[in-house]
Formats: sequence, structure tokens, C-alpha cells
Amino acid sequence: MVARDPLLPIRLYWDIGGAGARADACAIWVVQFVGQEIRALDYIEGQGQVLGYYTNELRQRGYEKALCYLPHDGMNANAVTDLRYRDHLADAGFDVTVIPNQGAGAAAMHIEAVRRLFPKVWFNASATEAGRDALGYYHERKDEHRDVGLGPEHDWSSHAADAFGLMAVAYEEPSANRRFKIVYQHMGIV
Repeated sequence: MVARDPLLPIRLYWDIGGAGARADACAIWVVQFVGQEIRALDYIEGQGQVLGYYTNELRQRGYEKALCYLPHDGMNANAVTDLRYRDHLADAGFDVTVIPNQGAGAAAMHIEAVRRLFPKVWFNASATEAGRDALGYYHERKDEHRDVGLGPEHDWSSHAADAFGLMAVAYEEPSANRRFKIVYQHMGIV
């Protein structure tokens, strides 16, 4: 069991899905940066659910004060309400940051960032099993006739991998001074 540090912020890294039976899955990695460790505390995934489903699930799991990190499409309007995903989460009381589009080569950048940081990651085994299964299955799409790689396969595993990759590219190694400032802010001292 990977322990949650009650003094440090919880961070939620999203891959936004959609509502409807044929929509992409929504994937959320719940992490904390504790010293040099990246603690993957929980993993949430669903398909076809409205955004309110996830905000309720996050609250039920005790993540109502978590910091949300959305990919660039967090600035897109939700097809059901015509509000941006970022705005919905902010209205629900979450602190939201949208990570800008990294442009061409973003998938490769995510993969390399995960490879670099993976030795620092500790997983809460039971709560992250589905996400870890997806990370293990994530693979390259191939043109078998030419034996050429075509980039990551977009399948059931890619949503968990995309959210985990977002965490890796957004990661900033904590410094001791920054950690104390975060703790003090969390406690309402600063």
C-alpha cells in the first residue's frame, strides 16, 4: 500500500473522454509528489459518463481538494452543456490547470517523459491495477507490410497512457523550499 501524505496536495491527471456509448474512455491518475517519489495512489476510468459522474466519484474517494490537470482539450466545449471542461471542473470546486498542446510529436514526448520518470513511481497496487494493466498493454501501431511504426495505437489502453504521460510531461521535481511552501499553503499559513 502506497501511503497518502495528508500534508501534500493530491494531483489528478486526466485524459478526457466523452458522454455516450461510443465515446472515448475518461482516465484519471491520482498522484502525489513526495520528495523524489511519484506516488500513484489511485486510478479512475469510465466510458460514456457525463463529467458530473467523475466529480462525484472524486468526492466520494476524498479528492475534492485535488488539483486537476487537463490536456489541451480541457479548453474545448463539452458537447452536452457547451461549457469548457475546465469551467465545469472549476464550477465544481476544483483547482484546474490546462496543459498546453505540445504539438506534433506530443505522444513521443509523453512516452520519453514516462520512461525517464518511471523509476520514481510507486503504485498503490490494488487501486491502480486497471491503469497499470493499460500501461503494460500500451503499444505501437505497426504497418506489418512495411515493418514501420506508426505511433501509439489508439485503443482501450491509450487513455490511461495518455493521462499518465500528461503527468510525466507536467512533472516538476519538488525542491525542499517549494515543498514547505506547498505544505504551509495547504495549512493556510502562507
